[in-house]
Formats: sequence, C-alpha cells, structure tokens
Amino acid sequence: MVVVTGAASGMGRAIAHLFADEGARVAVTDRDADGVNRVVGEITGAGADAAGWVLDVADADAIVGAVGEIASRLGPVDVLVNDAGVSIPAPITADDFEQAWATTLTVNLTAQARMIRACLPHLARNRTGRVVNIASTEGLGATPFLAAYTVSKHGVVGLTRSLACELGPLGVTVNCICPGPISTGMTAAIPDEAKERFARRRVPLRRYGDPEEVAHMVLSLSLPAASYVNGAVLTVDGGLSVKFG
Repeated sequence: MVVVTGAASGMGRAIAHLFADEGARVAVTDRDADGVNRVVGEITGAGADAAGWVLDVADADAIVGAVGEIASRLGPVDVLVNDAGVSIPAPITADDFEQAWATTLTVNLTAQARMIRACLPHLARNRTGRVVNIASTEGLGATPFLAAYTVSKHGVVGLTRSLACELGPLGVTVNCICPGPISTGMTAAIPDEAKERFARRRVPLRRYGDPEEVAHMVLSLSLPAASYVNGAVLTVDGGLSVKFG
C-alpha cells in the first residue's frame, strides 16, 4: 500500500495514478478536499484501488491520525511518498519573511520527518519499506528571494541521507528526487513565453518536464529491483543541474 502526500494535483496526482495503474492500493492525501475527491474518483473510475484523506501536513496530530486511519482501511504502509510542498517567495528583508520561513520549513521539511515517523512501524515490519522524498533542484543550488524554499529542499536532501543511514538496518530505504522545472500548479502562474525562454537557456532538453516523468522515477525507486538503492539523490531536470551558463 502506498501513501502519497500532496496528491491532489501535479506530481502527487501523477504519482498516485501511476502506482494505482501498477496495482497498488493508494492513499491519496492533500489539504485540498475537492482535489482529493477528484483524484480518487479518477483512479477508482478506471478500476483501480484508492481512497482519500484530507490532510494538512503542517498539523502533527493530523498526520498521526490519518496514518492510523489509512492503515486500518487499506492495510499497512509499504511505500511513503512525501510530495506535499509550498513555495512562498519572500526576500529576507520582507515583513512577512518570518511567516514564510516558518510555514515553508514546516510543510516542506518537518512534515516529511513526521510522516516517516508515523509510517515507520509499517515500513519496517517486513524489511522492504520504501520512502521517496520529493525535494527540488533548489536543494542542490539556490535562487534569490527563495531562501526558505531553498533551505527546506536542502534539508530534505539531508534528511534523506541521514535516514538512509539510520533506517537502512531496518530494511527501509530512503531516497530523494530533485525535480527541475516541471509543469505543475506551482509553475502554472509563470507565462508560457517565460517558461520557453528559461528552458531554452537553462535546460539541455529545452523544455519543462511532465509530472509523469517524475512519477516514473518514484515508482522505479519503489520496486524490488531498487532494493539496494538507498540514500540516493536523483535529479529529474532535463540536465539543468549539470549545465553551466
């Protein structure tokens, strides 16, 4: 059974769909109730198995409660995909910087650790548990005015590496994906012309990625064939992170 946070749209939705297509029972979680219902309807309408939970990962108690309900209904957790995230631009001189910092780190980083803690008894039960954390290429570099987001994604990389060492003896692998520019709700506000210009200049493949391209990497890390992959930080960015200039 697979738990996906932030599954109401974008990469999370694509990840939930792909696991369901492969025969997994999927727990679709997000704070967007309408989005959760829509994605569950899409999956079950195609004959696959999914159920939804409205979950704000910033709420520590809600995480514990949701994981308990999920396990009771769908069975123990085999794979956890930490996809939920926010991006709140704020210069360090801005009046709202402190709030942006607190919210971003809670949702993007602390919640991932809390989800892992809540799911760990299930993941470790038969020594085949999988955790895939979604970070960003911001976790490998930096962009002005996104300090909170950048720090949170660097933190996800560090969390992944640390828990790969800590949970490896339990048979639980912890890996991380760093997507580059992907066509999701988070990038929807960027004008198409600006996206095309950025992709031509910065991405060797000269395009934005699709959420499904991230989803396939998540699935790959969750398969039995990936049982010896642990602590990996994999980019899905069209080559952005290796291109100079």
